[in-house]
Amino acid sequence: MSNSRIVVTGIGASSPLGGTAPESWSALLDGASGTSTLEHEWVEQYQLPVTFAAQAKVRPDTVLDRPVAKRLDPASQFALVAAMEAWADAGSPDVEPERLGVDFATGIGGVWTLLDAWDTLREKGPRRVMPMTVPMLMPNAAAGNLSLHFGARAYARTVASACASSTESIVNAVEHIRAGLADVVIAGGTESAIHPITIASFASMQALSRRNDDPATASRPCSVDRDGFVMGEGAGALILETEEHARARGAKIYGVVVGGGVTADSYHITANDPEGLGAARAVRMALAMADASPDDVTHINAHATSTPVGDPNEYQALKAVFGARVEEIPVSATKASTGHLLGGTGALEAIFTILALRDGVAPPTINITTQDPEVPFRISGSTTPLGDGQQLAISNSFGFGGHNAVAAFASA
Repeated sequence: MSNSRIVVTGIGASSPLGGTAPESWSALLDGASGTSTLEHEWVEQYQLPVTFAAQAKVRPDTVLDRPVAKRLDPASQFALVAAMEAWADAGSPDVEPERLGVDFATGIGGVWTLLDAWDTLREKGPRRVMPMTVPMLMPNAAAGNLSLHFGARAYARTVASACASSTESIVNAVEHIRAGLADVVIAGGTESAIHPITIASFASMQALSRRNDDPATASRPCSVDRDGFVMGEGAGALILETEEHARARGAKIYGVVVGGGVTADSYHITANDPEGLGAARAVRMALAMADASPDDVTHINAHATSTPVGDPNEYQALKAVFGARVEEIPVSATKASTGHLLGGTGALEAIFTILALRDGVAPPTINITTQDPEVPFRISGSTTPLGDGQQLAISNSFGFGGHNAVAAFASA
């Protein structure tokens, strides 16, 4: 295993804030909210208790050629749109197919394809079920289709660890490159699960905000009156390669992935460890890989989903690592603006973290009315300068099943 520095040379995103990474970043800095009332007839048809979500700003089937879009579930459509942007942003690297890999995650996969096919089977019979149903619904569809589109033959891997998925994919990609298994990897994650069944299910477990009368402010991490997360959708993609490879081809460098940590709580299938032991271990692992100490961290992109229990638990985990200093580090909780993209959230937040280091500013966290004294992060409704010199940041992702994934980034 080499100690090569792994750099980010391209980024792409389709999010509730914008159809591209720059548009999403600009809207985030402006304090925009991507959450709005759902204008679908199925909201009333099924009498859903939650009537809003953070839908993607640009539908992926309006970006892709129609024949391509028809063969892909929306989750794979988002993945392809984000990856195409990232690839072009990286200068379309000239790399041998056997040295190009894909590590693309999802939490749920092709839920729309699966349930549409079930409706077709019930209403019209088996002959009307599309032959492409399984290739479209399978969780590895996004990674497989990216491998096909870009001719990636080193490997094509899918992580499905709920809301930790795409951060774990980024960590995996770093390990694959350092192991000499690829020179360039397209890493990230995607999700398109704003569907009646997922909304009903999350609402049933009391996980979603119920602010139907004010959706734009529904996601309010660390606020004393938070009442649940907001469903989001979209994808984020990053082009990763060794610094030597990037410099040899004259590529621009956004930042460096200096470390990663992946752990499991083994505590509860939906609740995270209240003491944050697994999350704290993941942070420590990421810093150890980065050969850094807690004192070196200058910014944190928190998982912070706006749930009553999750936000304080994350604070306890970070306090175990950083001590009292955790209240001095600028923290951003960007799900306030984007909602929660589930398996795609880590990749989008990794992009935001990298851009925060590039621009030297922590993005705002909107919708905080009164900050919860049990979550006393240094968090602000406006941008916060990160200061001069080298910057080091972590981005946290935690998921159902007790999954914890943390990625550490340094400025270029």
